[in-house]
Amino acid sequence: MPDVAAYLNAIGIAVPDHDIHHAFIAWAQGRIADARPAKLFARMAARSGIEHRWSVLDRTSVGGSPVAAEGFYARPELPGTGERMALYAEAAPTLGIAAIDALGAQVPIQGITHFVVASCTGFVAPGVDQIIARRIGLSPSVERLLIGFMGCYAAVAALRTARHIVRSDPAARVLVLCVELSTLHLQAVSEIEPLLAMLQFGDGAAAALVSAAPQGFAIGQPFATTLPDSEGLIRWDVTDSGFAMHLSGEVPARIAAGLADPDFAAAATGGRAPAEIDAWAVHAGGRSILDAVEHSLGLAPAALAASRGVLADNGNMSSATLMFVLARLLAGPPVRDGVALAFGPGLAAEGFGFRSVG
Repeated sequence: MPDVAAYLNAIGIAVPDHDIHHAFIAWAQGRIADARPAKLFARMAARSGIEHRWSVLDRTSVGGSPVAAEGFYARPELPGTGERMALYAEAAPTLGIAAIDALGAQVPIQGITHFVVASCTGFVAPGVDQIIARRIGLSPSVERLLIGFMGCYAAVAALRTARHIVRSDPAARVLVLCVELSTLHLQAVSEIEPLLAMLQFGDGAAAALVSAAPQGFAIGQPFATTLPDSEGLIRWDVTDSGFAMHLSGEVPARIAAGLADPDFAAAATGGRAPAEIDAWAVHAGGRSILDAVEHSLGLAPAALAASRGVLADNGNMSSATLMFVLARLLAGPPVRDGVALAFGPGLAAEGFGFRSVG
């Protein structure tokens, strides 16, 4: 049987219209009692490389943010996990369908045979995959897969799964969706490290079509590796008041140290030498993470321009972020040899190679 290639044909993206980035900074600043850490937070926020982060949470009656008077979080005790998940069940399908509509404006999405959804910021049953499939009129015979709680590299898992499906069934047309509502998980903390972690995250969704039709990016061999003794550095804890994100300040340094190791670097780039790669789709997990990748691999300043642009415009949208970066690269010059790379809980690095066709 001849080898069948799988192609990432197109990507549609969507974000809500409520920019909450600067409102969060003001709220967080007010929670830090001591002057020294308050100044450090302000300096880190200014250097974050983030200009906007978007939220599905409604504005108040006078246009205020979720932390303003009458906002979702303006109460003595923050909303419980049940209330947050009720919002997820309502808002995640709506945002996901907006991304699918944006995809449908680029390529025909009729005849979908498989539907792969990645989301780690909420739980609902029937799953968000089933809710969306019903609302957009997918056939009941469409095979569905929900990838949950893998974090920022879940887009790699979703696209890798779509690649496997197409390679085993060349007639398959796989709809891939990443939808994340990170702003549902604000925590009432005053320590600088968790506040800086929450500073990174926003809401977003991205939908892609993967098929055997030679259009867009050919998806190459996937790869994965894990840094030893790093499992506590990135973590989601399910609490009675939402999911508490733990993002250690050690993460950039550990990534830099890992990429300085030739064996880890080779595993994290699928065996490619950085000089051979003309396009990088690196998950925009934060400015310091992008800096660590750039400096450790000796990349040119412009190499991560797509990732830095997504970070500036949207922040870190967990699994959806890498798809946003790939969407920018799809709209740019042809790619001869590209690498998609994301980091997440583990501390794991996962990715795949890609190149332009057509």
